[in-house]
Amino acid sequence: CPAEMVCGPARYLVFFQYFGTRYSGVMETKSDQAVVGVQNYLEKAAQHLTPSVPIKFHISSRTDTGVHALCNSAHLDVQRAPGRPHFSGEQLTQSLNYHLRPEPIRILSAHRVASTFHARFCALSRTYIYRLLLGCAHHSQVPVFERDLCWAPGGGPLDVSAMQEAAQFLLGTHDFSTFRSLNKETPFRSPVRTIFQVDIRPSSGFLAHHCEHSGLKFWEVKFRGRSFLYRQVRRMVGALVAVGQGKLAPHHIKELLETKDALAFPPNFMAPPWGLFLKSVEY
Repeated sequence: CPAEMVCGPARYLVFFQYFGTRYSGVMETKSDQAVVGVQNYLEKAAQHLTPSVPIKFHISSRTDTGVHALCNSAHLDVQRAPGRPHFSGEQLTQSLNYHLRPEPIRILSAHRVASTFHARFCALSRTYIYRLLLGCAHHSQVPVFERDLCWAPGGGPLDVSAMQEAAQFLLGTHDFSTFRSLNKETPFRSPVRTIFQVDIRPSSGFLAHHCEHSGLKFWEVKFRGRSFLYRQVRRMVGALVAVGQGKLAPHHIKELLETKDALAFPPNFMAPPWGLFLKSVEY
């Protein structure tokens, strides 16, 4: 339609990935900080599209400092100058990636969506994986190519079957108060969440087939749910690892859930951020 030329903005859903070690998380931060959010770089790249209104990324899934995303998503509105046609998804992807080049952030794809679409509220589920490295007697044994991409918990081998038994208690709909960290949003967000899937399975390391020496074994803990509370996945992984180490029994996971108190979570049990990946957001 010729009216396209004068119509309102075009809304896009973009999927993007990033190596989280260099950022303060995905969400925008004040630009004068030493380390800023992924969103700061996305919006800086978007200004090169010369929009007539500054472009804002509405991100579907928050990730913390040091957490990675194989695939996160966001929606954005692009208002071009009168007479300029809307970008195709491919043009938008290529242009943003050109301006993101120095950063370990990549736009995977972009799609035109209805102006009512919302990347966060329209998501049906989110899948996270947490990568564990077993068989490391000391952190110096973590392969250099895996640095910042997995957690090697100390204290000998893990009892994976006990962890798998414990994981079953997390499935379904529960009040996950014990498994969230407190922040300023806590009073306003319901602690009830639904977990559709928890899997703990062997996985491969990066270039692992080239490392002959290794008694190293990778495992992945996978969670799929509609949405998650602040640091919920890291707390669940930390508790499961504690079960694997014999510090907790499987039934303690059920008891922690039933306590419904963030302060009841054992201190120092939360898994570190660097093994955590947002794998996908499903629509």
